Amino acid sequence: MLIFRWVVSTLAILLASYLVPGVEVTNFWAALLTALVLGLINAIIRPLVILLTLPANILTLGLFTLIINAFMLWLAAYLVPGFDVQGFWPAFAGALIFWAVGWLSNAFIHNPKE
Repeated sequence: MLIFRWVVSTLAILLASYLVPGVEVTNFWAALLTALVLGLINAIIRPLVILLTLPANILTLGLFTLIINAFMLWLAAYLVPGFDVQGFWPAFAGALIFWAVGWLSNAFIHNPKE
């Protein structure tokens, strides 16, 4: 299941680089590494940022999470060579695509009996 999510994340990054001007991936291996780094960022750093920005998240009814996701994608671009995000709005659009692909994959693999 973990490898499946990693591959789906890689495909989401490739899709974002194809659809969003300003999000660039040099090759498949850079996208694979970006998916790994983004997964680690989302597992380690994102919960702390969500906790620290909880008042803003409550005030915006959770929409501030989209901005946090954009910054997490931007951070991954800073850390991974071969992956580049050129500004906040491309990061925001890329994060939206990343979220939508993740949501769709969860909808398809979710077992209601679990």
